[in-house]
Amino acid sequence: MNLHDTIEKKDETAILVGVITQEQDEAKVEEYLDELAFLALTAGATEHARFTQKITKPNPKTFVGAGKLEDIAAYVKTHDIQMVIFDDELSPSQLRNIENALNTKILDRSNLILDIFAKRARTAEARTQVELAQYEYLLPRLTRMWTHLSRQKGGIGMRGPGETEIETDRRIIRDKISLLKDKLKKIDKQKATQRKGREQMIRAALVGYTNVGKSTLMNLLTKSDVFAENKLFATLDTTVRKVVVGNLPFLLSDTVGFIRKLPHHLVDSFKSTLDEVRESDVLIHVVDISHPNFEDHINTVKETLKDLNSLDKATIMIFNKIDAFTYVKKDEDDLTPKVRENYSLEELMKTWMAKENYPCIFISAEKKINIDGLRDLLYETIKDQHLKIYPHRLLY
Repeated sequence: MNLHDTIEKKDETAILVGVITQEQDEAKVEEYLDELAFLALTAGATEHARFTQKITKPNPKTFVGAGKLEDIAAYVKTHDIQMVIFDDELSPSQLRNIENALNTKILDRSNLILDIFAKRARTAEARTQVELAQYEYLLPRLTRMWTHLSRQKGGIGMRGPGETEIETDRRIIRDKISLLKDKLKKIDKQKATQRKGREQMIRAALVGYTNVGKSTLMNLLTKSDVFAENKLFATLDTTVRKVVVGNLPFLLSDTVGFIRKLPHHLVDSFKSTLDEVRESDVLIHVVDISHPNFEDHINTVKETLKDLNSLDKATIMIFNKIDAFTYVKKDEDDLTPKVRENYSLEELMKTWMAKENYPCIFISAEKKINIDGLRDLLYETIKDQHLKIYPHRLLY
């Protein structure tokens, strides 16, 4: 049994740290930290406490101010905390300074996401992509990783590149990065060849924020057994399945979920996964309408699609998890302005159907509510695209 096995049997305890700035107010930071707590849980860590600080901008040396860092250090010592997770990407110097001050394992959002990706990767392609992203993250932070390994911490944030590799110098890591890039180029070529072989069929891609139910929907439409659970980044490898709706076959791919503050080098590493989105004819944008911040999630997805030059594709908006939707009804004598949690599902349906340029449908994939309506909408959308793209090819 290796070190990882013994550590990962038991959840590690973590402190979460965020800063309130002009760009993000207190409510937004709490929301980000809730998401960070869910990320930590997915990686196998439980939140013990959270610390926030109101500052103009993060401290370039220690992210938070000196006094706040002392408070965190005292808490770490008193409660024997195994790690401190910061909600933004830390610079190599910030990491070193914070680690020296707190004398425990320090992770940032990027490293935590990388760790989950390493845990989730199943195919050779996904494993290569994760390894590349990990080495690129590691390169400027090599000295910090050494201090970790000398303490034999292991556990979250330490998955992936083995301890022997981390003991090597920058030159060897650079060589490793170029080897992995070459390997990915070869995989990209193979994938492109595979995609060419799928001609004459409309290609649809499921897109959406992470944990909105894309894989559950994929399983429902394809009757396949794609890995689906209530954790972030449950899907890392692109799954492509043939689906038949009515008499019409098309190809459906399930892609990695998008998330706010996704590290840019991760987006680069997952280029071939996102190629499924770029090369699709139809986008099926899945939204978790039961999430209080679903509108922010929609914006994050649209921004990512814009980066992929894919915002102008034929799109269906699927508002999922209507069975889990809740709202707070306002009293008739309450004259304060209505906020998001005061809108009923019916009101949101009207708003979104009027607002969106795309066809919208409200369903529950898990409870199989309105699935026939979804199949009808899919059929019409796929048929329209089929007639546009393959006008001389008869429908089956």
